Amino acid sequence: MIRRPPRSTPKPSSAASDVYKRQIPLQQGYRRELFRSRSRNMELPMILAAATKEVLFDLFLDLMNPLGKLVDCVLETSHSHGDGSHEDLYREKIDLPVLMSTLCDYESLLLNDGCTGVAVVNPVKQLEVQLDEHKMLMIYAEDLKPFERILFEYDVWPMENMRFITEEDHVHSSRPVYQKLFDQLSFRLGMDI
Repeated sequence: MIRRPPRSTPKPSSAASDVYKRQIPLQQGYRRELFRSRSRNMELPMILAAATKEVLFDLFLDLMNPLGKLVDCVLETSHSHGDGSHEDLYREKIDLPVLMSTLCDYESLLLNDGCTGVAVVNPVKQLEVQLDEHKMLMIYAEDLKPFERILFEYDVWPMENMRFITEEDHVHSSRPVYQKLFDQLSFRLGMDI
């Protein structure tokens, strides 16, 4: 895999320097964390990752492979929620190759709509791979090593102090066409609404 040089960032004007200091630098990498659920009284290792748009979708697809052949899918939408909340639509027990093929038909929606996210889950193995509304990858698993090997293949390396867009003020954007595509995708996957 070819390593991309870091992106250069223009110097801000003095008037914009306060805003500039708060911006998250665009970079490819990941950070390990521990997911805690008080309601379920559990802890699970997780990865937060960011990748360039050129590799993001292929990486997402490859990260699904360790999940197994039969998975659950969750589509997340905030299209009709002006209050920042979202709605989750579920589909249990779908063949992974069928899901991956369907998601490929909606790559543009998944990569460009700020109100659409998707999670692929193996509830038996307690594994989850998510491409959220922010286009961040989240991986939940007791053993993260198989997923890290895939991240390395895409030149996504650990960065202990990496920051993500969710850690700053940000906005979500969408277009009416994406709402229609989301509705089509949820129909094709037979989502429980």
